[in-house]
Amino acid sequence: MKKRDFSIQQFWRWLCSGGVLLLCLFWILWSQLELPVGGKYQRVERYPPLIYLPEEGQQPPRINAGAAILVETVSGMILYAKNEHQRKAPASTTKIMTAVVTLEKGNPSDVVTISPKAARTGGSSLWLQAGEKISLSELLEGVMLRSGNDGSVALAEHIGGSEKAFANLMNGKAKEIGALNSNFTNPHGLSAPNHYTTAFDLALISRYGFCNPEFTRIVGTREEAVEWYEGAKTRQVRNTNRLLWSFAGADGVKTGTTNKAGYCLVASATRDGRRFIAVVLNSPDRWGEAARLLEYGFNRFSLKLLAKVDRPVVEVPVRQGNPAQVELYPRRDFMVVIPAGKEGEAQCRLSLDYSALIPPVRAGTTVGKLSYYYKGQEVDWVELYPRERIVRDIWWRRLMRRN
Repeated sequence: MKKRDFSIQQFWRWLCSGGVLLLCLFWILWSQLELPVGGKYQRVERYPPLIYLPEEGQQPPRINAGAAILVETVSGMILYAKNEHQRKAPASTTKIMTAVVTLEKGNPSDVVTISPKAARTGGSSLWLQAGEKISLSELLEGVMLRSGNDGSVALAEHIGGSEKAFANLMNGKAKEIGALNSNFTNPHGLSAPNHYTTAFDLALISRYGFCNPEFTRIVGTREEAVEWYEGAKTRQVRNTNRLLWSFAGADGVKTGTTNKAGYCLVASATRDGRRFIAVVLNSPDRWGEAARLLEYGFNRFSLKLLAKVDRPVVEVPVRQGNPAQVELYPRRDFMVVIPAGKEGEAQCRLSLDYSALIPPVRAGTTVGKLSYYYKGQEVDWVELYPRERIVRDIWWRRLMRRN
């Protein structure tokens, strides 16, 4: 009887000991598990969006275009807008998206053979002949400077197989970067049913294009000698954008004119590290109105760096965390636009998601944000994250540190 009682006691002792060991093992493993990257302040945009700066009381220039917008490219802040989401015929400003898709999908060294269909395309032309050959890079320069519709069709056929297939690539790219109010049915911009975009979308597409150095080089080129394959012939082409000669700092991007669209212009200029994009659609004076918008940007707004991607913004304590203090970094350089003379109305605010700071925390998890406020309104923000992993500081670690 005593032996049996001893066996039962021993069994319960083993059971309790094993349970404690299992609990300890579970606790240690759980303390090392990491939360998925995310959090309360996680941004969902794949590409930085355009952001409206609140009305700041300064008198903007009078613009008579049917639609217009002014954007600072680094911050993405909209400083002037008129009917910016109204669908318009874009004319040859369509070719901005044609260039974007060509640079991403095409091989610059490819040799393009001009089809009879491309050679017959009306409107502005590079005077291409069926059967002629020209490299893709040379052809794109001719399209963007001389606004050659024939070259646009040749590019579309070479890259997409057909105009329709290439238009599908254009529309897919538009959706990808957030230009959701655009639909392209051809690569050149000649008027067609269901072919439209907006001033907002053209600014967004142009801003995206400037991320590509080759796009930036092409749209800022005043004049170029376009050479056919194996030197068959050479033609000097001059950019249709007059502002490249007349406006200080002008460096892009594209003109457009049809009876339906009227006179259109997407213009850009850079001074002292600030680049503005001005879009005017169906304008009675596209050169003057675009220039006034750009000058308004340079004269009335300054660019300020609030946080740099490789510098910590703040160091925060982590309760029961190892390390006990962690530095938080911004996911991108955080640049904002401040109206001249209004610096006192611009503020920075730090917000932390303490629930995301409970260990364990994976390196790169969004745990807070740095916000730019103007006139009491949040204009933009950047995510903050730790670069190092944070584990739960279990009891025996704390005891060892005390000793």
